[in-house]
Amino acid sequence: MKPNIRFARLTFLVAGIYGVIVIVPGFFGEQMAGRQFPPAINHPEYYYGFFGVALAWQIAFLILAGNPLKLRPLIPVAVIEKLVYAIAIALLFASGRIPPLMAVFGGIDLLFGIFFTAAWFKLGKEEQSLAQTH
Repeated sequence: MKPNIRFARLTFLVAGIYGVIVIVPGFFGEQMAGRQFPPAINHPEYYYGFFGVALAWQIAFLILAGNPLKLRPLIPVAVIEKLVYAIAIALLFASGRIPPLMAVFGGIDLLFGIFFTAAWFKLGKEEQSLAQTH
């Protein structure tokens, strides 16, 4: 397997596995989140909606890992998914509205967004290489 494709596959595989590990426990942590980060959650539909959408994206990353070259057009949307959260967390942290631990998770998403962007560019080189050989 070519290094650029291997990089993309590994990037999305790690992101998907990490995301599932981090997201799934959240479905069982509504009460604990309210205690650790008061006030208590008073709109559970937003809480569970966030975790549901986030889990769906982790599954999308795992699918992307299976064939990133074919699914390359989806990668910019995956980058947006990561950057929207990272930017929101950075702004909330800068305004003192979230604890430092949450900023760490935003930083991890920023890092994945950077890796997703690198994968997109690397796969573009693979597409060009394939087009030249055909």
